[in-house]
Amino acid sequence: MTALFVDLFAELETLGQASRAASRVLAASSTAARNQALLALARRLRQPQPQVTEANAQDVAQAQARGLEAPLVDRLRLTPAILETLAQGCEQIAALPDPVGEISQLARRESGIQVGRMRVPLGVFGMVFESRPNVSIEVASLGIKSGNACILRGGSEALASNRALVALVQAALEEAGLPPAAVQLVPHADRAAVSWMCTATEHLDLLIPRGGKGLIERVAAEAKVPVLKHLDGNCHCYVDEHADLAMALTVVDNAKTQKVSPCNATESLLVHRAVAAAFLPRLAERWAPKGVEFRACPESLPLLPGALPATEADWAAEYLDTKISVKLVGGLDEAIAHINRYGSHHTDTILTQHHGHAMRFLREVDSASVMVNASTRFADGFEYGLGAEIGISTDKLHARGPVGLEGLTSQKWIVLGEGQVRT
Repeated sequence: MTALFVDLFAELETLGQASRAASRVLAASSTAARNQALLALARRLRQPQPQVTEANAQDVAQAQARGLEAPLVDRLRLTPAILETLAQGCEQIAALPDPVGEISQLARRESGIQVGRMRVPLGVFGMVFESRPNVSIEVASLGIKSGNACILRGGSEALASNRALVALVQAALEEAGLPPAAVQLVPHADRAAVSWMCTATEHLDLLIPRGGKGLIERVAAEAKVPVLKHLDGNCHCYVDEHADLAMALTVVDNAKTQKVSPCNATESLLVHRAVAAAFLPRLAERWAPKGVEFRACPESLPLLPGALPATEADWAAEYLDTKISVKLVGGLDEAIAHINRYGSHHTDTILTQHHGHAMRFLREVDSASVMVNASTRFADGFEYGLGAEIGISTDKLHARGPVGLEGLTSQKWIVLGEGQVRT
């Protein structure tokens, strides 16, 4: 083990110990104090912050010098509009109900005791993310409101920006009388830091990777800490034989082209054979100016001029681009079977006016979000009323779908008695 690694390991251990201590203070803090920290952060984000501007300019210049593609460089920029959006997000989270301490399912037993459940913070969570420095503020805000400490490890391309933003968060925490160590940034871009977070079971209660598939696969493979993740976003739209085709055209168009790069954009389209001839040519006409490329099954190829034949790999592909796979199916059973086999368990929607088909689709499609007559692009924490999200989970334990404040808490059993003893 090199001296450099030993020094890094020691630094991270110190960081982890400070986070654990801060988490206990934050968990015991009042809702008012945590909201005060969020509002103080919102105010600071709106004020001129030369250190943030200079740090971000440094990251952008280095990214351009390294030859990063323009979209990746754009993700790094902290424009006034982005900072204002982050400030509004802090205010929205402050306005949300506090989940910490909420008691539910309280019931009196024959013995006279009352048994219920109380919602409590997880403790300390780690976040490994790439590119966008605004994630630092979004994650820190959710952590503060939910009473959790967090350790952030951003990408090397945004290191200076993340340092400046986390400094703002820590100043806001201090202003509210809360420990600045409740939000900490791994101050190095060394990949060994990610390995430490994957195995830091003494310091982390949950690890959340947010980025490309390679990062998420690496964290999932190495982690001894519980991981909240999703690997792919192969989302489906199924146009049923009972669909309102005008509505279906609008929804499918939005689900695919409103923005093609997010994980909740539709990548696969299933169409009932009975409506394919009426639906697909209209869709192709609408998408021709948008440059959408079809990867089509043999039956749908004649209905889509210029389409390419689909391969087996296309049915499971997450394109994040103006491409979509298209397959004709004979009915609801075939559609559900296809989605459960090839989908990524993220988000899938059915377009139908048949209530029975809609309810079966909701029950039987094995995904984190399942929709009826709505665009898959709604699978988002803000759109779900969570204020913001820490990420999307396709896991089945603890949290599933967009993860907001409640997903950053757990529940413990509580018992209220008046001197009862068990006999």
